[in-house]
Amino acid sequence: MTIPTSDRAARSAQVTGSPRRRWAGLVFISVAVALIIVDSTIINVAIPSIVADLAITSTQVQWVQESYTLVFAALLLVFGTLADRYGRRRILLLGVVVFAAASVLAAFAGSGDLLIGARLVQGVGGAMVLPTTLSLINATFRGRDRGIAFAIWGSTIGGMVAVGPLLGGWLTTYFSWRWAFGINVPLGIIIVIGVLTFVVESKDAGEPRRVDVVGAVLSVLTSASLVFGLIEGRSYGWWLTNKAMVVGDWTWPFELSPIPFAFAITLVAGAAFVAWGLYRQRTGRTTLLAFSLFRIASFRNGNIAAMIVSLGEFGIILSLPLWLQNVLGYDALQTGFVLLALALGSFVASGLAGAFGNKISPETIVRLGIVAEIIGVTGLGFVISKDATWLSVVPFLFVYGIGVGLATAQLTGVVLKDVPVEKSGQGSGTSSTARQIGSALGIAVLGTVLFTSVGASLDAKLADVPGLPAAAQSQVVDAVVDSAGAAIPALEARSPALADAARDAFSEGTRYSAFAAAGFLVLGFLATLRLSGTAPHQAPREMDAASTGVGSPA
Repeated sequence: MTIPTSDRAARSAQVTGSPRRRWAGLVFISVAVALIIVDSTIINVAIPSIVADLAITSTQVQWVQESYTLVFAALLLVFGTLADRYGRRRILLLGVVVFAAASVLAAFAGSGDLLIGARLVQGVGGAMVLPTTLSLINATFRGRDRGIAFAIWGSTIGGMVAVGPLLGGWLTTYFSWRWAFGINVPLGIIIVIGVLTFVVESKDAGEPRRVDVVGAVLSVLTSASLVFGLIEGRSYGWWLTNKAMVVGDWTWPFELSPIPFAFAITLVAGAAFVAWGLYRQRTGRTTLLAFSLFRIASFRNGNIAAMIVSLGEFGIILSLPLWLQNVLGYDALQTGFVLLALALGSFVASGLAGAFGNKISPETIVRLGIVAEIIGVTGLGFVISKDATWLSVVPFLFVYGIGVGLATAQLTGVVLKDVPVEKSGQGSGTSSTARQIGSALGIAVLGTVLFTSVGASLDAKLADVPGLPAAAQSQVVDAVVDSAGAAIPALEARSPALADAARDAFSEGTRYSAFAAAGFLVLGFLATLRLSGTAPHQAPREMDAASTGVGSPA
């Protein structure tokens, strides 16, 4: 059912409110974004301390990151739709409360499994927050103000990517890694008060839509099985089983590894998700993924580019803090200061984007940003070594930060610029999902590249150590890989030669991870070549009639 123009205009007037209130509300919307982005990065510098305190393995290290990102990505579409139906501000507030409560659980976690469980719940809260912040901006601001609001939103993400490690480093060094989660509670309280005071509720007009439960289940199966396969492949074997998978009292009974089965589930569930969504669309019912929005060129091509770029953007942030602390010997706060160069670059980029935003198309700014990211990450790959210092790393992190700041905000604006307001929840949810799937794959793929490369390189180096038995060699390799490098300082007391070989191998793994990230960013750049600065003029009207689904039977 098409929403009459008069109704849309009335709703627009209702949600925008006074200019002062809108901009004050944007401050707290940005703080809400900062909360979930900081938490996704603050943990990086705290990982070595968590490894030492909870004795978690390298696979659990990846899962501490992935459990949050995976649930985040899997539920973004669901909460984007729920926000459209029940109210965007309401879902945002609920998400902040869930996120803060889960942060308390994480802060008191006594084991790696409990911490991973708390991160899963945090992912649920984060999935409520991110798409609603985007859709609130899309529904509240118009014209030039909307571009400025998106720029502030994107710059917040870019800046928080590095402010998170700095804050986490300070809290970990002077207090405890547990405060990296505890800080979310007072921030959550501030956000709730600010949003209730300044942000006006908005939601779809017309009859409420039902959530596509089958689509939600299929999307979760698709993303969960894919990330599980990518992370656990090196543990259980990519084809044949090299370690038994045990769940409670049940043990995997086949010679064939569970990983091919996981990837098969990904293919089947993914195909079923698309087929089911297209079927519901043909029958006039609402879908979890806004398939009809993909007829808008800016939305379709922008999401493809965003997913590929995100794969390369944030995966490297997993390996750098581990390398800085376990190889170069920096503490958590020093690591945070090194990564601050990324935040400074992002803030500089926001100024550049504002200065040239009216002279250069957003698509061109996105491409310039990705080129800067490629230069920064490739440069990191060349300077990373066991003898490197922060002076060689910081310039490339700064360039990388400039790229993140330029690309993130502008790409968001390109993706959503032609999406009708009444579809902003699904549109922003789809956009955020594309990014989070890319981030999840980046952590999984680049983490696997890191630890696989470290193991292979260290194994080769120890083979040349005279008098080292094969059993001892295997023990050293396993200790370094399973501890995500935390065992390297302890090797120094046992044998300086072994510790030196381990530092060299971990540097090689980090270097390969950086080059892999650069490769994905190159693919992302190529994907942006399909972005056009000319918007399809008929897209919004077509969307009103053909794809909003408002008032359709479910």
